[in-house]
Amino acid sequence: MKNKIRTSKKVASKASSQLRSKRTTKTTKSVAGSALRNRSR
Repeated sequence: MKNKIRTSKKVASKASSQLRSKRTTKTTKSVAGSALRNRSR
């Protein structure tokens, strides 16, 4: 079954800034990455 939930634009921009930040942990980057993946589909 396909996931129908999409990430909002506001959350996506926060997630991408987290990915670009040097001070973010691996776990945060993983969560941010999956949020962006949900956005693009």
